[in-house]
Amino acid sequence: MTTVMWAVYDYRDWLYYGTGGTPSTISGWLKMNKLRVLQTFNYLCGDDLRDPSTLPRTGPQYLRSLTVRPGGHPSLRPSASFQSPLSRGLENHKVLFGLMKQLHSQYPDTLRLSLSNAEGSTADAIYARPESPACNPEAQKVGYEIAHVHPEDNSLHMLLSPADARAVVEAGWGRRFADPSSVPPGWIMVYAPRDLEEVNLVKRMVEAAVRWTTGADI
Repeated sequence: MTTVMWAVYDYRDWLYYGTGGTPSTISGWLKMNKLRVLQTFNYLCGDDLRDPSTLPRTGPQYLRSLTVRPGGHPSLRPSASFQSPLSRGLENHKVLFGLMKQLHSQYPDTLRLSLSNAEGSTADAIYARPESPACNPEAQKVGYEIAHVHPEDNSLHMLLSPADARAVVEAGWGRRFADPSSVPPGWIMVYAPRDLEEVNLVKRMVEAAVRWTTGADI
């Protein structure tokens, strides 16, 4: 009975604080708890997802002059989605959520716009075109998905070059994925931007992800 009560309260808590884009269903909650258990296990084994040391410093880089995030890595709700920042307010959310459509409209021959397969079709995502000769084969592991915004908490997942991913984590703007064996090394979670300046920084990150994944010089 105690386990059932915990599950009910945890599920309600997860819905209240944000699902991180995962479908707000029992199966979505189970999926998130699997990642949460994995994250806890990795942390107890000494693998902190905020630690960038497993990512290389060298290799292709498209992000320049990345400043350190004021306040560092945000606190996360232990009982909710592992990727949900405590701060969820965003006055410029329309700019953020229009980012995928904007980039697709600018580069329709390079990008494909569709619902995110990684997040259960709960948000728009941009994809590389696998038929392009310059398409990065690493993207196949995530279905050629480049980036999406989580509608519940304004955070993002994106596929950066490993060196750029390290720079983002090192500067406190994001963290590594909880299950690294299931994704390319550059697939990371980026924290929710808190103002328009940070939205513009996120746009730079997504553009870097596009360049790495598609080979296009945008």
